Parts: sequence; structure tokens; C-alpha cells
Amino acid sequence: MDKKTQPIGFFDSGVGGLSVFARFREILPNENVLYFGDLLHLPYGNKSKNELVLFARNILNFYKSKDVKSVIIACNTSSAQAYETIKDEYDFKIYPIIQSCAKVIAESGVSRIGVFATEATVNSKKYTQEILKYNNNIQVREIACKDWVSLVENTAADIKKAKLSVKNKVTEMMEFKPDKIILGCTHFPYLIDELEQYASKDIYIDPAKIFVEFIKKDMKEKLNPDKNLGYEKFYVSSSPENFVKNSRIFYNVKSKPEIVKF
Repeated sequence: MDKKTQPIGFFDSGVGGLSVFARFREILPNENVLYFGDLLHLPYGNKSKNELVLFARNILNFYKSKDVKSVIIACNTSSAQAYETIKDEYDFKIYPIIQSCAKVIAESGVSRIGVFATEATVNSKKYTQEILKYNNNIQVREIACKDWVSLVENTAADIKKAKLSVKNKVTEMMEFKPDKIILGCTHFPYLIDELEQYASKDIYIDPAKIFVEFIKKDMKEKLNPDKNLGYEKFYVSSSPENFVKNSRIFYNVKSKPEIVKF
């Protein structure tokens, strides 16, 4: 197989990573792409580092069997907690969303940056660490948003309570007076209608846009030269029907995902 025509793998805990996937398909439609949603272990935000490393290895080993040319970690939590441990274990390049976007965000000219993310991402302080690598004059405030993934995936036990959490977290963040707020979980941009009730829409950064442009530039010499529309395949660890149902706000998944067990 021509290495340039090999597929690219994506993974996330659920459907949130489809925000990155959709942007990628829009910008690089000729690439062959695979997507894995780990619904069996959703949400990732409350999992330990050891668990997240295990999940990542299982998915990456699966993609190794699919002969991918690279893997995109379309999950902030996995980027924060698993990437540094597993990054050198494979012979294909792995793109983590946080580390890939930090330089661009750090050089964007702002001095105060807020981050909304899962508990695991915030506990890792990975956004702060990565941004300060490139600009140590920036002040960063990270706030964990426990219920937000479940709210997007429609699995929140109490929707009213989860929505109140959005109001409370934005109010808390605005006391920091941020110039911009990173939506540090791929699910969070889909709460934008709720979020902009409490702060201007312009203040929020969706890293997916930055991420895909970074990947396109970095993979320049490895992109598929074929001008035809690339194929796409979907895999899940559980609940394919829920994946298709909940994916609708992110991407039009046309085929039922295949269940893969590890």
C-alpha cells in the first residue's frame, strides 16, 4: 500500500471528537479516515491516568492493525494524561490536540487565558504547562467542568443542574477577566448557545480549527495525492446506536459503527 493513501485514525471518548473529524474532512476531504469512539468508558474526565493510558494503548494497537499512517488524539483528556507516556511506542506519528494547539494560542497576543476542561485535563495542568513553554508571561486559569460532557452526550442525570453548572463556571471564570477562553474538551463547543448567554461568543476558542490547520501543515509531504473523496469508517467500543444518534450535532455519520472489543 502507498503510504500516502494509508488511513488516518481519530479517537475520542465519544462523539465530541467528531468536531475535529468534521473540520478535518472539510479541509482534507481526500484523506482516508477512521474514527473510534470509546463509549464503553465515557466520560474520560473522571478516569485515572493509568486507565487513560490503557484505553489509549488499546485504541492505538487497534489502529496499528489497520496500518494507519498517523493517529489524531481528538480528545483533550487523553492528550493531557496519556500522550506523553505512549508517544514513542508506535512507528506512526501521533497528534495530541493540546500540545499541537498550545504554541498557536500562546502566540496569539493575549495575556490572560481561561480554560474550561474535564477534571482529568485540569488536574494535569497540561494547558498551562504547554502554553507557558512558548510564553511565560501569559496568565492561565483552568476550571474543571464535571457535568458538561454528559450534558452534550445527553446522559446527564439532571439536565437543569448541568445547565446551571455552565452558568456558574462561566461566572467564576469571568472573575479572572480572561481575554480568551479555550473550550478544552471537544464536546464543549457544542454548548456555545448556552455559553454565550453569560459571555460573548467571541471570547471562546475552539481548538479544533487550530488543530486541523496544524496537522495539514505538518503532514504536507504525507497527504493523499488522490483527488477522489476519501473513505471514512467508524468504530465504537459500545452503543453504536447511541453514537449515531448523538453524533448528529457534530457530523453526519452515514453508516452504523462497528463494535470493537479489547
